[in-house]
Amino acid sequence: MAISRAAVVDAALDVLDEQGLDKVTMRAVADKLGVQHNTVRWHAENKRRLLVLMSDAIFAGLDVNALPEPWEDRVLALARWCREAVLAHRDAARLIAGLATTEANTYRFADAMIQALLDAGFPPRTAAWANWTVFYLILGITQEQQAESTETAGLAAAFDDAEFPALRAASAYITAGTFDERFEFALGMQVTALKAELDRTVHAPGDGD
Repeated sequence: MAISRAAVVDAALDVLDEQGLDKVTMRAVADKLGVQHNTVRWHAENKRRLLVLMSDAIFAGLDVNALPEPWEDRVLALARWCREAVLAHRDAARLIAGLATTEANTYRFADAMIQALLDAGFPPRTAAWANWTVFYLILGITQEQQAESTETAGLAAAFDDAEFPALRAASAYITAGTFDERFEFALGMQVTALKAELDRTVHAPGDGD
């Protein structure tokens, strides 16, 4: 029976979830499917192409028609959807961060985010760069979360070091809170900054007011 590209990508994501990014190879995917190595290469000519297809598959399923109308609510909904999609697969943030993916699902997410900002009245450059800013936040905090680092001893020692007074002053909060709480805080700050920028642009001198 012929193996589809979707089946190859699904198998690759299974390997990712079960063994982690470092274990994703063409051979591992072929073994997962019970097929020859060349069968995988028929759909993805090399490992990088396979990783790109995996990355794009992570962003499948976005329903742009279900998004809220107000631009700030759309930005929040898209960012939260994206983070949930990345969190659904082991090491997904590290996978995506290492690639420049030019596939339909990835484009659909970026298009929806940028459209929300254009609809708000932001100029194209601000909309494009704000999209990157939100995306970098998602990947950064999610990659840290998926790394599951528990190495806090060094930080705790720094809190008691007089050479770092700011760390001592904020010591109760530096490692406090869940990743979800930190994400929502940072995302809220970004939306607040965007609102301020939009207000500044709309009410800039010379706009006719």
